[in-house]
Amino acid sequence: MSGCNHNVTVRSVTPRTLGCEECLKENMEWFHLRICRQCGHVGCCDQSVGKHATLHFHETGHPIIEGYDPPEGWGWCYIDEVFVDLPDQTPQRGPIPRYY
Repeated sequence: MSGCNHNVTVRSVTPRTLGCEECLKENMEWFHLRICRQCGHVGCCDQSVGKHATLHFHETGHPIIEGYDPPEGWGWCYIDEVFVDLPDQTPQRGPIPRYY
């Protein structure tokens, strides 16, 4: 992880929902999904109206997300603003509804 030492926060997680947690509650649409690699929160990307993955970072300080829709194999550190290598990919829990 060049330029980032937040890899100590990366855990194997179970997705908490089958789509963006907040969008599902608020009946909103999303574009792509991101999963928090510290707690398993599933949020929508910054191209989505809600930007819930970034909001989750600001609320919790959990620094690293994974591209999750479908599992994309990359991670991002919000603190250092760099892509990071992940030790593994988070498998999907089931079919994710499409909202874009």
